[in-house]
Amino acid sequence: MTTISEKVSEKPTRTTRPVSTRVSQSVFDGARLRVVLLVEVYDGAQQQFLEAYEQLCSQVAKVPGHVSDQLCQSIENPSQWLITSEWESAPPFLAWVNSEEHVEMVKPLHNCVRDTRSLRFHVVRETGGPSADAERVLQAHPRMGDGVIRHALTFTVRPGSEAEVARILADYASPQAKVDDSTRLCRTSLFMHGNRVVRAIEVRGELMAALRHVARQPEVRAVEEAINPYLEQDRDLDDQESARVFFTRAALPAVHHVGVEEPAEGERHALYYPARPGCGMRLAELLAQQDEAAADDPASPVLHSTVFQRDDVVVRLVEQRPGTPADLTPAHALTALLDGDAVRMELITDRRSPDA
Repeated sequence: MTTISEKVSEKPTRTTRPVSTRVSQSVFDGARLRVVLLVEVYDGAQQQFLEAYEQLCSQVAKVPGHVSDQLCQSIENPSQWLITSEWESAPPFLAWVNSEEHVEMVKPLHNCVRDTRSLRFHVVRETGGPSADAERVLQAHPRMGDGVIRHALTFTVRPGSEAEVARILADYASPQAKVDDSTRLCRTSLFMHGNRVVRAIEVRGELMAALRHVARQPEVRAVEEAINPYLEQDRDLDDQESARVFFTRAALPAVHHVGVEEPAEGERHALYYPARPGCGMRLAELLAQQDEAAADDPASPVLHSTVFQRDDVVVRLVEQRPGTPADLTPAHALTALLDGDAVRMELITDRRSPDA
């Protein structure tokens, strides 16, 4: 892969970058972020929910990057609520929502909330007075998507159990691809490096519906139960709160994706980049810049690349032309952010739905 360290800025910028039509997803546009949280409250728990929200609201207001929020209640169904918040950009929101601080902060809501759905949007256009604010950065160009939602889960197992965990995770029956009329599983790839497991998931439709569908499948539940004794973080899948906390901490969101304009298949690799403490988001951003530049290089062997990041865990999932090795040489600007060498993870299983 072409090294583009000279093209990678050493410092983040708040200006909006030109966006290639090949890029289908990124959190690094520098634009304002609008977060929409749809909440369904248990019947009779409206006042309890309001009190929990007011406590949470005062804490969120102190989070760097937070601008404002609103709480709305449905005029048709009092059990339905809508929370909208605005952030200076996506990275500070993601740093907060994926933190241990957030896990603790939202616990008072769990006893009164039946279901939630979170949606995140860059602000592309707006009308009214706030648009005159020079600091209010908008996304300059729409991105071109491919209809696929990319997500990953990561967790660690007890040292010494890696071989047994790999055997268990490789030996399971794939769940039914169709979730409902609008959602289906496309592909699941599972990798390991040392005692770290990364499961990358591709979905068409609604991600949460797909994850719940998978969790309900007997063959998947049996595998999850089988690896429970080997997990470094204890969990009880029969305890809703225990399972919720585990999968919240395991979430490894996709922060950037770029691919060729035409559908193309290649060899899949997962590369693990150990970030220095506090440098995970910046490392992911520089990898994203590197991949955008490589996508415009006809000689690049990379067909698709997705960067996943949470805290200081950064994983790059790469689809390359067959026979071309994955390049582990980091750009010069990345080396100061790494706590060790980038490594290729071992592929345990790669399952694609026949009609995905």
